[in-house]
Amino acid sequence: MSDLPPLPITFRPSRTRAVLLTAGASILVVITTVAMLLEQLGPGERASFIFTAALLFGVLLLLSRPKVVADESGVTVVNIASRRHLDWAEIVQVNLRPGDPWVFLDLSDGTSLPALGIQPGVARQRAIEDARALRALASARGIQEPDGHRGEHRG
Repeated sequence: MSDLPPLPITFRPSRTRAVLLTAGASILVVITTVAMLLEQLGPGERASFIFTAALLFGVLLLLSRPKVVADESGVTVVNIASRRHLDWAEIVQVNLRPGDPWVFLDLSDGTSLPALGIQPGVARQRAIEDARALRALASARGIQEPDGHRGEHRG
């Protein structure tokens, strides 16, 4: 299939990431500058200002972490505090329904995994295109059974 994106490919909410990292860096610079300019602050108070700014930056850095990386071996889903690699055959369905905050991957073990790296918040059309691309890759790369279905159990 020539309409499939080349691998490896990384899906991530680039605009959201840019906003979060810019806000984090700005907060760090402004609070650090204020802490240094306030003459009545002692060294401990200055350090607590800077520590608080660094903590806020760290939180925004974590929030900017989500991505979905597709390569020949499968898909790696990186969410805020977790990372999970899936073989292509483990992905049964890629869902992004109206109102969903991000893509959900239905897995062969019956569970669903949120993939925060594709989210329609700021760039809705881009998220829809990314979800379609990931769906096409999962469909093309999943293990095909002789009846043409991918790992589906029929009862």
